[in-house]
Amino acid sequence: MPHNEENAASGGVFRVPDNGGRSRILKIFRPPASPTTGPQAAATAWPTSAAPDHFNYWRREVEAYESGFAHSAFRDAGIRAPSLHSLDTRADGSIELWLEDVVGPSGFEVPTQRLGRFAHELGVGQARWAGRVPSSAELPWLSRGWLAQYLRHGPHATVDISDADWDDPAVRAWPAETRHSLRRLWESRSQALDAATACARTLCHLDLWPANLIEDSSGTSVLIDWAFVGEGAVGEDPANLIVDSVTDGLIDMASLPELAEAITDGYVKGLAEGGWAGSADETRAAIAACAVAKYSWLGAQVVASAANDRKGGTDPGRDDATFEAMERSKPLAQQLAQWSDAVLR
Repeated sequence: MPHNEENAASGGVFRVPDNGGRSRILKIFRPPASPTTGPQAAATAWPTSAAPDHFNYWRREVEAYESGFAHSAFRDAGIRAPSLHSLDTRADGSIELWLEDVVGPSGFEVPTQRLGRFAHELGVGQARWAGRVPSSAELPWLSRGWLAQYLRHGPHATVDISDADWDDPAVRAWPAETRHSLRRLWESRSQALDAATACARTLCHLDLWPANLIEDSSGTSVLIDWAFVGEGAVGEDPANLIVDSVTDGLIDMASLPELAEAITDGYVKGLAEGGWAGSADETRAAIAACAVAKYSWLGAQVVASAANDRKGGTDPGRDDATFEAMERSKPLAQQLAQWSDAVLR
């Protein structure tokens, strides 16, 4: 099945039919010291580690399912994880996790209002964890400071961009003020991270995008892929859901304003219903801070790529294609710029 093949901890994800005509999901996790991952682990964009405090600790999802934590974390708010069927250790030390194959539409296939409902459930669930995330002594495998580690060691730690790229003819589909804001964001990314880190803390999934959300046959929200679960900011998960909903092209970029409004409003109301004492304005500011911190690199990367495409191309239609791609992504660029201006003012 589709998965992040660059993640050194992953040995694959498979749908395996059984004799009764049903199926289960098999996820394989590889330890850093195994022969198949040792030499490559340092070179991958998603390095893994045997240290529980590492952002990509190889056993974190195994621990989340084996302990029952994934299934119970937000269960009272209406969000569950797939059921665990079995867990087996192979001779090479890798682990087989056998899970329920949840049947139903993914987050890419449901209406915007359904994503808003999920955000409401998430808000209720995270309100109950606000200020009371289990400590390292209680659950040592929960991630802590995940966002800072991801930005430092993950796939977008560096972007090769020059000052001239921001005004290259290929990127002028984005208004000058948008490019200015995103340039300032890239250059002030440590300040953006500080703003996100200063937000109130709660329990977060930390890989929340539509592909990891399924609505089962009963209408219940099922959240999959718990490899990063841990302490994070109020607003961090909905921020990720808003941005990642449109980055793969499976949801029309033009729907971003409606999507952002539905998810934000649902989350704000859910937090209040769950008993969180923060204000709606504080929640909206947290979503903005987390979004620009997590995606501080995105505008710079798109601009650099577009500028390099123009410089290196000889196809006369290439500039038009680059301009069209920049035009399609403009709603996201403008949303990030708007959030950035509010955070970095």
